[in-house]
Amino acid sequence: QVQPVESGGGLVEAGGSLRLSCGLSGGTFSNYAVGWFRQAPGKEREFVAGIGWRSLSILYADSAKGRFTISRDNAKNTAYLQMNSLKPEDTAIYYCAADIQGSGSSKSSAYNYWGQGTQVTVSS
Repeated sequence: QVQPVESGGGLVEAGGSLRLSCGLSGGTFSNYAVGWFRQAPGKEREFVAGIGWRSLSILYADSAKGRFTISRDNAKNTAYLQMNSLKPEDTAIYYCAADIQGSGSSKSSAYNYWGQGTQVTVSS
């Protein structure tokens, strides 16, 4: 079973930065697309960023463009979400998801494997 595991969340002040990591076990990492999603209290889960297998495509939500960067290091079996210029509205649980040979879709239904999430809190 493929299992994504998120780490790197925490509490930061507005304008600060965090880097989230997503480790993937149980499969060949380079064969999987990775998506980052988030869910704030009282809101639906929303797409943040995605990167396709073999890095063939990259996609960002409008809210993330210019501030967040998704990347992957296949040698480390890890994907990253670098988050800069954080805003209080970025506060959410961030989830990593994986999709074999996927494109990094913005649709949560495209992903077969999900992590448990890591909390990001941005104070004003």
